Amino acid sequence: MPSSSPLSRFLPAIALIVLSCTWGYTWVLIKQALTYASPFAVAAQRCVGGTLALILAVRLSGKSMRLAAPGATVLIGLVQVAGFTLLQTSALVEGGPGKTAVLIFTMPIWTLLLGWPLLGERVRGKQWLAAASTLGGLMLIIEPWNMHTSLLSKALGLGAALCWAVGTILIKRLRQARPVDLLVLTMWQMIFGSIPLAIIAAVLPGEPTHWTMDYVLILTFLSVASVALCWWLWVWILDRVPAWEASLSVLGTPVVAILSSRLTLGEAFAASEVAGIVLIGGGLALLSLFGWLASRQAART
Repeated sequence: MPSSSPLSRFLPAIALIVLSCTWGYTWVLIKQALTYASPFAVAAQRCVGGTLALILAVRLSGKSMRLAAPGATVLIGLVQVAGFTLLQTSALVEGGPGKTAVLIFTMPIWTLLLGWPLLGERVRGKQWLAAASTLGGLMLIIEPWNMHTSLLSKALGLGAALCWAVGTILIKRLRQARPVDLLVLTMWQMIFGSIPLAIIAAVLPGEPTHWTMDYVLILTFLSVASVALCWWLWVWILDRVPAWEASLSVLGTPVVAILSSRLTLGEAFAASEVAGIVLIGGGLALLSLFGWLASRQAART
C-alpha cells in the first residue's frame, strides 16, 4: 500500500498528467515514424526498445525477475502489448493521430461493457447513459453510412481499444488473484508481447527502415517514455486509484493528441467528427462522474 505522506497523495495525479502528455504526443510521433519504417517495424522496434528499458529498470531496482503468473502474463502480453500496438500502429497508416486517439481511448466504455461477461460486473443505471453517448459519438466519427471514408483505419483503431480493454480486465483479475510486482509484471508482458511483433516484422515484407538520427530520436522516445514508462505508469495507476479516477487520463490524452496533431501535422476535423468527439468526451466524463459519486457514497456507508 502506498504511504500516507503529503507527496504520496499527489503521486497518482502527477502520474496521470505525465501519462496524458506523453501518450498524447506519442500519436504524432508514431505517425512521423511511419515515414521512416513500415508499421510492423515501428511496432516491433518500439516494443523491443521498451522491453530492454524495462529489463534494465528491473535489474537496477534489484527486484527479482521471477515470472509469477506465466499463463496470465503471456495472455496480457499478447493482447495488451502485441495486439494493441500492432492495431494502433496500423490504424495510423491512413488515419490521423487525433481521430485515431479518440477511437482508441474509448477503452473505458469497452472495459465497462466487457466487464459484465468477463468479471460479472453489471452495467447499471446511469452507466448506460455514458455508454450511449460514447457509442453515438463513435457512429459520427466512423460514419458507416459514408462509403467514401476509409473504414479500415477506424476498424483497426476500435480493435486496438478492445485489446486494451481486455488487457485492463486481465490485469485487474490477476491483481485480485495474487500479489504481483507491477514493474516486473510490466516487463514480462512487454517481453511476451514483443516476441510476436518481432516475428511479424521479420516475416512480412515491408519498406526497409531508414535509420536516420531523427528516427533514432523518435524511436528512443517511443521506446523509453511511451512504452516502458507509460505502460508501467498505467499499471501502477490501476493498482492505486479507483477505475473512475484512472479514466481521467483517458480524457486528457486524446485532447493532447488532437491539439498536437492539429499544430504539428495540420490535421483537420469535419463538423460530424467534432460532434462525435464531444459526445465521446461527454460519455467518458459521465463515466468518471458516476464513478466518483459511487465512491463517495460507498465512503459514507
